[in-house]
Amino acid sequence: MQCRVGCGACCIAPSISSPIPGMPNGKPAGVRCVQLDENNLCRLFGKPERPAVCEAFTADYDICKDTRDEALILLTSLEEATSNDSTQQ
Repeated sequence: MQCRVGCGACCIAPSISSPIPGMPNGKPAGVRCVQLDENNLCRLFGKPERPAVCEAFTADYDICKDTRDEALILLTSLEEATSNDSTQQ
């Protein structure tokens, strides 16, 4: 699957623990990445300063579903489930 142009759900819903230009402490879950432009496109796409976690993300129907809203809902629920699992261990 190709990324939906202008979606940006993967740049909002998940937390990112590695530094991002403009966000030296990473990004909390649910916070829009400062590198996401007004069209929901990544300003760092294809650049070496893009975090490895972002580079590794691949659009997949099981995550992205049919719409941006569906992707945000699923990615948010996955983030919450993973955060809860890590705090309970």
